[in-house]
Amino acid sequence: MIVTWGRPVDNGGAEIEGYILEKRDKDGIRWTKCHKKRLTDLRFRVTGLTDGHFYEFRVSAENAAGVGESSEPSIFYRACDALYPPGPPSNPKVTDTSRSSVSLAWSKPIYDGGAPIKGYVVEVKEATADEWITCTPPTGLQGKQFTVTKLKENNEYNFRICAINSEGVGESATIPGTVIAADKIEPPEIELDADLRKVVTVRASGTLRLFVTIKGRPEPEVKWEKAEGTISDRAQIEVTSSYTMLVIDNVNRFDSGRYNLTLENNSGKKSAFVNVRVLDSPSAPVNLTIREVKRDSVALAWEPPLIDGGAKITNYIIEKRESTRKAYATVTNNCTKNTFKIDQLQEGCIYYFRVLAANEYGVGLPAETAEPVKVSEPPYPPGKVTLVDVTRNTATITWEKPESDGGSKITSYIVEMQTKGSEKWSTCTQVKTLEATITGLSKGEEYTFRVIAINEKGKSDPRQLGVPVVAKDIEIQPSAELLFNTFSVKAGDDLKIDVPIRGRPPPTASWRKDGQTLKETTRVNVQTSKTSTLLTIKEASKEDVGNYELCISNSAGSTTFSITIIVLDRPGPPCDVHIDSVSADNVTLSWKPPVYDGGCHISNYIVEKRETTTTIWDVVSAAVARTSIKVARLTTGSEYQFRVYAENRYGRSTYIESPSVVAEYPFKPPGPPGTPQVVHANKTFMTVSWQEPVNDGGSKTSRIAWTLCEGELRTTSCKVTKLLRGNEYIFRVMGVNKYGVGEALESYAVKALDPFTVPNPPKSLEITSVTKDSMTLCWARPDSDGGNEISGYIIERREKNSLRWIRVNKKPVYDLRVKSLGLREGCEYEYRVYAENAAGLSLPSDTSPLIRAEDPVFIPSPPSKPKILDSTRSNITIGWTKPLFDGGAPVTGYTVEYKKTDETDWSIAIQNLRGTEYSVIGLTSGSEYVFRVRSINKVGASDPSDVSEPQVAKEREEEPAFDIDSEMRKTLIVKAGDSFTMTIPFRGKPVPNVMWNKPETDLRTRASIDSSDYCTSLTIEKATRNDSGKYALTLQNVLSTATLTLVVKVLDSPGPPSNIAVKDVTKESAVLSWDVPENDGGAPVKNYYIEKREASKKAWVTITNNCHRLSYKVTSLQEGAVYYFRVSGENEFEQLGMFADTETQDEIVGSNLKVEIPISGKPLPKMTLSRDGVPLKATMRFNTETTAESVIINLKESMAGDAGRYDITAANSSGTTKSFINIVVLDRPGPPVGPVVVSDITEDSVTLKWQPPHNDGGSQVTNYIVLKRETSTAVWSEVSATVARSIIKVMKLTTGEEYQFRIKAENRFGISDHIDSQCVTVKLPYSKSSVSHITFCCCF
Repeated sequence: MIVTWGRPVDNGGAEIEGYILEKRDKDGIRWTKCHKKRLTDLRFRVTGLTDGHFYEFRVSAENAAGVGESSEPSIFYRACDALYPPGPPSNPKVTDTSRSSVSLAWSKPIYDGGAPIKGYVVEVKEATADEWITCTPPTGLQGKQFTVTKLKENNEYNFRICAINSEGVGESATIPGTVIAADKIEPPEIELDADLRKVVTVRASGTLRLFVTIKGRPEPEVKWEKAEGTISDRAQIEVTSSYTMLVIDNVNRFDSGRYNLTLENNSGKKSAFVNVRVLDSPSAPVNLTIREVKRDSVALAWEPPLIDGGAKITNYIIEKRESTRKAYATVTNNCTKNTFKIDQLQEGCIYYFRVLAANEYGVGLPAETAEPVKVSEPPYPPGKVTLVDVTRNTATITWEKPESDGGSKITSYIVEMQTKGSEKWSTCTQVKTLEATITGLSKGEEYTFRVIAINEKGKSDPRQLGVPVVAKDIEIQPSAELLFNTFSVKAGDDLKIDVPIRGRPPPTASWRKDGQTLKETTRVNVQTSKTSTLLTIKEASKEDVGNYELCISNSAGSTTFSITIIVLDRPGPPCDVHIDSVSADNVTLSWKPPVYDGGCHISNYIVEKRETTTTIWDVVSAAVARTSIKVARLTTGSEYQFRVYAENRYGRSTYIESPSVVAEYPFKPPGPPGTPQVVHANKTFMTVSWQEPVNDGGSKTSRIAWTLCEGELRTTSCKVTKLLRGNEYIFRVMGVNKYGVGEALESYAVKALDPFTVPNPPKSLEITSVTKDSMTLCWARPDSDGGNEISGYIIERREKNSLRWIRVNKKPVYDLRVKSLGLREGCEYEYRVYAENAAGLSLPSDTSPLIRAEDPVFIPSPPSKPKILDSTRSNITIGWTKPLFDGGAPVTGYTVEYKKTDETDWSIAIQNLRGTEYSVIGLTSGSEYVFRVRSINKVGASDPSDVSEPQVAKEREEEPAFDIDSEMRKTLIVKAGDSFTMTIPFRGKPVPNVMWNKPETDLRTRASIDSSDYCTSLTIEKATRNDSGKYALTLQNVLSTATLTLVVKVLDSPGPPSNIAVKDVTKESAVLSWDVPENDGGAPVKNYYIEKREASKKAWVTITNNCHRLSYKVTSLQEGAVYYFRVSGENEFEQLGMFADTETQDEIVGSNLKVEIPISGKPLPKMTLSRDGVPLKATMRFNTETTAESVIINLKESMAGDAGRYDITAANSSGTTKSFINIVVLDRPGPPVGPVVVSDITEDSVTLKWQPPHNDGGSQVTNYIVLKRETSTAVWSEVSATVARSIIKVMKLTTGEEYQFRIKAENRFGISDHIDSQCVTVKLPYSKSSVSHITFCCCF
């Protein structure tokens, strides 16, 4: 665009040195300079404009003082080339005519006037008229053909066509001569290709295409039909004026047959047919029937399938299925006949069966049994038949079940009878049980009986009663089947005694108890039938204990049975308690066992005592095994009463009390003896005798004997020892001089007792410490030690549910505290303490309260200070660790509290939370919060934790990063065939997108990739050498992109050598050269294997296996022969690698490809190359050559469109063989797929998203290149050249600028064409300043 302007009116007093020209795009806001050097002329050619955009210009003058004010902007001018109307369309012609229409066609104009053709105008007029009539819409016709309708039949017309562009309608092109509106008459014709005249053979699952060229005017009606049946719903029929095509995808056996094609129009009718054979597995066999069913086998029969699938039926497969299962099981897969017997079936089971035919193409459809088949047969005869009863007119027989029910349930039995002298059997009855009573017999008549079993398959053979039966009354003495004579029942439970009885006539039954007739009540009753008698006792008690008699009798006699019933209950009270002996401090009791022991052994007796002055009973002993006890430690002179309980395993009895008794000696002092008499005397002694007292005081008198304590005592005091405790003693002292012994001085009677008593019981017993297995007890000393020092304390404990007190300490305790060990956790215990001195044990202290053995618990300590884990606009996630001290009880939960930083009151977010992480929801966006946590156990809640750091409720952003250590960055070494997994933890907010990439490998199919919000893993099964290399892991979110490269080395055989070439070829030698393999398998290649193959042969011959260089001269070749060579490397793992040969099908775009494929067959096969089912036509660029030994495929200057699968068909009279090759054309990828979606527009960023290219150029797209430009400039700048995914967030944009973005795809062969986005403005409010305008002269 050329811009001119005039000089300023005022030069400011200095010469104008130059001008500054600026432009502004109508869609932009910025003024940009149009030139780099100073302008001195009054015109300038502005370049770099965008086609179609509007621009305005302004100029500033510059002198020595500086740059002056800008001129007023020009008006907006559009940047575009000069345009003209287009030239006439080329090659106009008539393509068809009818009685009312003419069809026209043309080509685009040679000259379009500089602007795109928008459409065409078609005009018509009658040959005799002068006015042209427009047939097309005013805006023009988009296509290059048009049919003019509504013409008059047989009239002559002229036609012309004009092209339209933005500048208007161009010059017209006229159809030469006149055109007559008349129909073309042409009878229908069918042109069948030679292949369609033969039988068209298609493999199952393939596509049937019947392409038939047709002709006819007017256009004939086309009708496809199938001779046998209807055409498949999958068929697609395409009809045009020149051809018709029948296409059936995924053909099957039912698509075989004859297809008829009929054409018909006004000129005639034409028909043709095509025979189609689908090579498929056969259809289902027909008429599958069940021939025979037995209890363990089934015989099947069927007829061959109607459709054999184009090949002979080779065998049949028989399968079975139980009705309770869904899957069929194969019985046999090699049946060659049309019948089969299936053995070893489960008797009585219900089966389904099916038969499938097979040919060389596979297994066909199944034929199934319509109804389930139950494997069964008529049952065996019933078992032994027994006569149970017979009377004058009835007979009762029983029988056993048959040995086999034939696999089907026995539904009933038929009983038949035959009278003596008759050969006819008549049916008596039909029953479902194993017993029948036949009535209506004649007295004295003789009968024979037999039984027949019936199931759903029929009747069994009969089983006959062994002996004839005479109808008469018989007498049988009664009997009973009593299994036990003693029955036990727990008190309160019910007892039923059912006794089967027999006898003829039916006996009667009577019950007696303890010799008396049993009285029936609502609780005790008897039920008697013909076959049994039942005694029922409800809620049994001890009144039901006793001996029972059952008497059954009839006219033939009677029988009596004895039955003992024991009711298991607690015992009755003991009997006859009496006092055996009494002393001053003890009483001996005895009693008799209870009359009723409760049905089991008395385990022990419990004896209690009380003084008659109190109502409190004390246990003397709870474990008395015998029926007597000596009660000691009684208080002399006190009156006592005793009571005794009996106990068994069902409980304790009521008690029996003894009479009162006083603890005292049971006798009084005796009366005086008789008068003493001297019966003998001498100078040294006298013998005195006397009579026993008349009154002995209630006890036999003992001899009065004095015992010498001291015989030569010279003091006036003496200590007498060895006295019996509690006995009374009288002492006397006599003086002795030389004349003899003086008179004795007697003392008062003195009892030998200590001068002190037992201490008082300890007091203030309390438990000061408790754990799950111990308790610590403390107590205070007794108020009185009884006059003697306390020698120790005895401690006893008792469990809550126990009667026995257990001693805690083996030795006396001298301290006032003790620790009781060995407790059971959860049990409750009580304690008591005795004090002991020389006089004995005190009474026990007051019993302590029951205390449970468990560890003490407290409230827990607070958790750690909460940490902020994540945040959004309305949620904040915090985490903490468990408290250091749980208070002795497990922490059951946590309470989370929060508040705004400017508030004082705390709010509860959740209570009894089990985890150590929580997201507080419903927060106010932009507000700042703090948090604290409390621990909870069964005691209560702890103090609050330290307050967390303040956190604002907003979206948290974090650049992506990898959480790995140095070990994970090392090379991963894997053996070939093993599997490996690389697991990489990462972080990032928002959660980054994860992409794994490996050059030249599609990891989406080769590997298993599993990604979560915090971790990604890549797993490769059965690693090969191709899995070696660098794996790039890319994380990308709106903030940034992070890339990690991991190296994997697979220890395997090497890959194929590269760049193999043949050079220096002579008549008997050739030199091979190659490069080392791109993948050495993890170790250097140590030598190479070289092999050769003649083109006419299939076998490879080893030339050498010990080549250490990258070239080798092959000698001893046959002159004129064609050879192929291949080379393979070997590494230290002694693995022979892949061969690189002189045959390849991978081609770089633009290069040539030649593939030679050996063929054989007689006669020489006809070769066909097709793609997507369409035969390829030979061209100079792509063609095939067929020789007697091979077919050669030549492809010159390969293009991306040549890539794909090519099917090769070789056919001769002996058959057809198919194969295929895949051609991969390596090229740069196609452009990314648009449109580019622009979203998330902010003040400085936008998000772009697009789709991957349709064509990746035969190599995986490694990355995308994203460019940007401001719409005010034509310069593109790079945003990123390493975008791994089809999405990116473009950051750091200028607010208010309008941008356009460009995306390209890249693989290892180059960069694709680009796609552009729509223009987008980065939003920012601004005010537009007003400017004045001046007029410029612009030339284009």
